[in-house]
Amino acid sequence: MTDLNALDATESARLVRDGEVTAVELVEAAVERAEATAALNAIIHPRYEQAIEEAAALSPPATGPSAEEAPFVGVPFVLKDLDGLAAGLPLHLGTRVLRELGHVADADDTLVGRFRRAGLIVIGKTNTPELGLVPTTEPAAAGPTHNPWDPTRSPGGSSGGSAAAVAAGVVPMGHAGDGGGSIRIPASACGLVGLKPARGRVPVGPSVGEAWGGLVARLAVSRSVRDTAALLDAVAGPATGDPYWAPPPERPFAAEVGADPGSLRIGWVADPPDGTVAADPAVARVVEEVAATLTDLGHRVELAHPAALAGPDLTSHFVTGFAAWTARELDRIGEWIGRPVGPDDVEVGTWAVAEIGRTVTAAAYLAALEGLNAVTRGVVAWWLDDGWDLLLTPTMPEVPPTLGQFAASEGEPLRGLLRATPIVAFTAPFNVTGQPAVSLPLGEAEVDGGRVPVGVQLVAAPAREDVLVRVAAQLESASPWADRKPPTVVD
Repeated sequence: MTDLNALDATESARLVRDGEVTAVELVEAAVERAEATAALNAIIHPRYEQAIEEAAALSPPATGPSAEEAPFVGVPFVLKDLDGLAAGLPLHLGTRVLRELGHVADADDTLVGRFRRAGLIVIGKTNTPELGLVPTTEPAAAGPTHNPWDPTRSPGGSSGGSAAAVAAGVVPMGHAGDGGGSIRIPASACGLVGLKPARGRVPVGPSVGEAWGGLVARLAVSRSVRDTAALLDAVAGPATGDPYWAPPPERPFAAEVGADPGSLRIGWVADPPDGTVAADPAVARVVEEVAATLTDLGHRVELAHPAALAGPDLTSHFVTGFAAWTARELDRIGEWIGRPVGPDDVEVGTWAVAEIGRTVTAAAYLAALEGLNAVTRGVVAWWLDDGWDLLLTPTMPEVPPTLGQFAASEGEPLRGLLRATPIVAFTAPFNVTGQPAVSLPLGEAEVDGGRVPVGVQLVAAPAREDVLVRVAAQLESASPWADRKPPTVVD
């Protein structure tokens, strides 16, 4: 008998279209697995009964939507409780104040509507850190999410709840968003595929025109490259009034799976170029192994990276914007609840960052944006002017950290932010530049008598997700990861 929880989303939808299983069977299997792994604390707002009812309402395969209309018909899915605005569902952003008030969204964001039209059935919303500010998922409001590979360790953040649900076999893919690594870091920590699309590829509105000054991109974490590519096809494209438009691809991204990428010029680096931290030897070893695999596949691989990544300006300008955006997020929550947000409404670390943000003048904020744009020109020139095709790096310079390391206190209110800085060393720069980047589960490390995933990141030129998909699929074929599964965690 087919293990429905072991299938990727593409195969699950095929079974539904061909009448081999029903959408109800898929959703019921997901619900059963979610309840069996409840100790992970991945899904914090379940809607299991409603999801089963929605699955039961789908038309029979003979008259149902085509693969083009709904490529993921009947496939169970989760939304992240940060930027997954879905009408009538909780929207707490990881905060205590919105959780206590029972805040719900009054409309679907464009992306959520596109998920639904693709045939996905939402079984619940997943845990996230408060406002997505740290690369772990341990909000005071809902408690920590545990990594299925090692429950003492973080699943990453801010999409850690979605990543834990996918890695544990609850759903084949889950919604995720990325402002500094929040798709790629959880993908790395949980052994998944995590693509951050190019800026403007996937809309973030209409609730906002841009998020974090254009640094935030949204899509999903998944188990296979083909799922990621097909989902990108289903949801990509500008919405009315979007401030950024990525150029449309020459053909569907799904068509790039299995396509010959040719012999590409690929640079690689194992340690963060700014020299602030050294990569864990186990992580560096995985990157070196992937560089060797790419060489064996016919690519021209050299130890090289954009020199602009080594400068100090990127971090200082990013932090200025980060603080200002956090202050604005608290103001937005205040608009929702009809009163100003106070220090007792949010975590001490969030309040501390927002207080810094309130000291940022308009002129200083604009100067930070100008600085980030200057860094972007220097980084992107490595691809467009110097002739490189891809950059290979670790996704994180370390293995998934143990839970509790990011906890701020009155005495150390910025502890979480400071602990996060080395973890995002390889991911955040490409939120600044807007380039597409993907984390692939190509390695493992032995830690404390067990094993944890190690992801590597590939970064392409602006708007070149097609190149990423071709090479990611090539690596998936050369070094398959489908059979790598975490220990079963049962409540």
